[in-house]
Amino acid sequence: MSHFPPWKILLIVAVTAFGILAAAPNLLSREQADALPDWIPHRQISLGLDLQGGSHLLLDVDTGALIREQLENMVETVRAELRTARIRYEQLGISGDSVQVVIPNPEQRTQAEEILRNVDTGTTVETDEGGRLVLSMTDEAIAERETAAIDQSLEIIRRRIDETGVREPTIQRQGRTRILVQLPGIDDPERVKKLIGKTAKMTFHLADDNANLGDATSGRVPPGTMLLPMVEDQPAGAQPQQILVNKRVLVSGENLLDAEPTFQQNEPVVSFRFDSLGARRFGDATSQNVGRALAIVLDNQVISAPRIREPILGGSGVISGNFTVTDARDLALLLRAGALPAPLTVIEERTVGAGLGADSIAAGKLAGIVGVILVAAFMAIVYGFFGLLANLAVLINIVMLLGALSLLQATLTLPGIAGIVLTVGMAVDANVLIYEHIREEIRNGRTPLSALDAGFSRAITTIIDSNLTTLIAGVVLYTLGSGPVRGFAVTLSIGILTTMFTAVTVNRLMIFTWYRRAKPQLLPI
Repeated sequence: MSHFPPWKILLIVAVTAFGILAAAPNLLSREQADALPDWIPHRQISLGLDLQGGSHLLLDVDTGALIREQLENMVETVRAELRTARIRYEQLGISGDSVQVVIPNPEQRTQAEEILRNVDTGTTVETDEGGRLVLSMTDEAIAERETAAIDQSLEIIRRRIDETGVREPTIQRQGRTRILVQLPGIDDPERVKKLIGKTAKMTFHLADDNANLGDATSGRVPPGTMLLPMVEDQPAGAQPQQILVNKRVLVSGENLLDAEPTFQQNEPVVSFRFDSLGARRFGDATSQNVGRALAIVLDNQVISAPRIREPILGGSGVISGNFTVTDARDLALLLRAGALPAPLTVIEERTVGAGLGADSIAAGKLAGIVGVILVAAFMAIVYGFFGLLANLAVLINIVMLLGALSLLQATLTLPGIAGIVLTVGMAVDANVLIYEHIREEIRNGRTPLSALDAGFSRAITTIIDSNLTTLIAGVVLYTLGSGPVRGFAVTLSIGILTTMFTAVTVNRLMIFTWYRRAKPQLLPI
């Protein structure tokens, strides 16, 4: 145990030096750290919401609207399939959580039931004696769509926030249908909240020029169409006009490849470009409907309805309207990031001021400095020179912990600072175990070298066992916890690993190196 081969000494020194080098960028400003060469560690510790201020949002994904939209799509599919099969039907619509349709002709019910079974694999079909067919989604299909909607919402929110330039946001699922968003250092929370919460579902429909708009506004909307507000060229505060558009989607935003804010006739507009499939669909739609109005629908509002004067075969176009420069930029951002699969509702919102964050940092620093000073004084008084070596090992431990947090880009929170202070106590605890075993071996009459060797050998098992059980608790806290609990778990777990390294290897190397050079007759412990 007292012999250190050269490769082991080199490895310990290299790991320690790398940890110190990784922590060094935290002494620099953000601009100075970013200017460092890529081959040098230049990442800094990311401060959490409670340390640098920002916005905290808890969002709820409206999965009910998602299922409702799925049922509406099923209604249109059933209508199209029954018309194609020339099956007469009545009372087709949504009732509760199912789609219902009446087939008056008993001879066509079996054929209609077979058609409905093939509408969606995740549905069941039931028939009553009156010829009513009920098409319902299975629980498994509903759960699968909800899970997919949450995962997709997480990804799209992350894309939208990344586009705004917010550094180190926290975006994670919480519960079954909720998403937690924390935006440290954000200076315009209202704009970000608007960007996050906007569904941004863009579709292209043909306007129904033949229908009677008066009948539609009085409640008699023709089948296969929908009455939507039209916000194009509307003065601020004016009641939006309404327009009838076909429900059938010609091209959707899913086929959008890119969107950029630009200017046309000195007015802010958004230019867009489709992928190959979207370009072909857009070209076919405009070729077959020259002279008709093409409605561009965003979140159930018609933002533009230009008339098709000629086929548009290039797969690109322009969205115009009453846009400001900021509106055009935000709309382009939303279209690039993609549409949310379901609406989001803000159910909790908190804003932490930068001043409060600075107070938290100051309080955390004070607690850490006082804790380190008291622990260092205790070790120096009780164990003398060996206590000073233990203090040096603890200092290296803290630096390596900060370096690991920087490399992993872990977010440091106020509970995380508490985890660092706790790590200091745990680090000296390992040294106390070692030193007390050394004292016991000296009292039993062992020589200094033998006492050192036996003290480390006997203590190492206890140190590993105690730290391993604490590490398990830290992993459980991180897995099951959220927010501040996770911040505490991260620093605690990393601190345990660095503590075991510094107490078992770094401190032992320093003690045995000192012993070989000094060769004392008595140990100063």
